[in-house]
Order: sequence, then C-alpha cells, then structure tokens
Amino acid sequence: MHIPDGFLDAPTSVAGGVLAVAGVAYCLRRASTELDDRLAPMAGLVAAFVFAVQMLNFPVAAGTSGHLLGGVLAAVLVGPAAGALCVAVVLMVQALFADGGLTALGLNITIMGLVTAFAGYAVYRALLAVLPRREASVPLAAGLAAGVSVPVAAAAFTAFYALGATSDVPVGTVLGAMVGVHVLIGIGEGVITGLTVGAVIASRPDLVHGAALVRRPLEVRTQAPAVPAGGA
Repeated sequence: MHIPDGFLDAPTSVAGGVLAVAGVAYCLRRASTELDDRLAPMAGLVAAFVFAVQMLNFPVAAGTSGHLLGGVLAAVLVGPAAGALCVAVVLMVQALFADGGLTALGLNITIMGLVTAFAGYAVYRALLAVLPRREASVPLAAGLAAGVSVPVAAAAFTAFYALGATSDVPVGTVLGAMVGVHVLIGIGEGVITGLTVGAVIASRPDLVHGAALVRRPLEVRTQAPAVPAGGA
C-alpha cells in the first residue's frame, strides 16, 4: 500500500502532508498524556516490532503479496495516538530506503498510520462492547479490528486517488482491486495482530493499553464493626 512518488498529483500529496502534520501534532500532544513510565518504553518496542514484521511479505493472490500495517496492533498495545506515531516513525524510516515515496510520505502516514490506528481502534472498542468483558476478548477484538482496518485504509487510498490520480484507470476499478486484495491481506493482519496481542496479554496484561477497557474498577468496601448482641 506504500504510495510511490508521482503516483498522485502534487496538490493531493500536499493535502496528505498537511493532514499528516496535523494528525501527528495531535498524536504527540495526546500521547504525552497517555504514556506513562511503563508504556513509553513499550512504544519503542512496538515501533521496532512493526518495522521488522513489515519486512515480511506473505502471498495473498496470484502475483500479489501483503505485509502487516500494524496500526491496530500498535493502537491496542500503547493507545491510538502513540500507535499512530509508532507507524509514522516506521514509515519515515522506510521512505529513506525508497519504500514509499518521500513526496508521498504524508499520504502514507495519513492512510497507513492515522486511518488504521484510529479507525481500527474505534472498531476494536465497538467489538469489546458486545464481547464478554474479559481479557480473553482483547486478542479476538484486536484481530477482527485489524482485519477491518486494512480494507478501510485501501478505501481511503482510493479516495485520494479519486482526488488526484495521475493515471487514467477508473476509480471504480481501483476501488474493487484495492479493497478486494486488501480484504485478503486483512486476514493475515488480523491473525498476526491477534496472536501478538494474545502473547502480550498472557505474560504482561498490564502493558496492553486496550486491555484497560475490560478491567473492572476496584471497589473499596467498608464494613462497620459488628455490634455484640444486646450491647449498646
């Protein structure tokens, strides 16, 4: 899904850059209040993990392959704002190695970082609202949300393509091809996300930001001292 240089026209690339700058600024401000001494190092580990796993491609159809986007995975582990920042950092490093164009970096951050993290986390929260309120539901909801986030990102790409395509391929054709292939990629994304979140939940559930949604708040109960029978 990495957009190369010249694939979309200059005004659309600039618009994507503006959205990315605004989104990253918002995420920086919000993440500064969400990350504590435990989750801040976790964010670095998440960014490194997403970068490493994105290097692995898996076949999805004849002549095509896919890789992890990581937006929902990062959002569930460290929160949507910090998660989007993790993916943005990965995309910036990848752009330096020509994996995605430098002029299209803003578009890539907007689509693969902001859209997947925030839209995917919204789906994750909606799923937790209907699933049993327990930690075992977290990996399932994360996997399903991750699977949904990929075709949503593909649809977002198609919207930008409709605004500033430099080719004459019809928008409907692009939408069908992008969403169709990325539904298959989403299956792989969902499996990887669910397994990874499940592994962290099994060992350190306190480090999973999204697990706080299923934890019941502690109740402090006070009990009056028993009064002896017949006493006053």
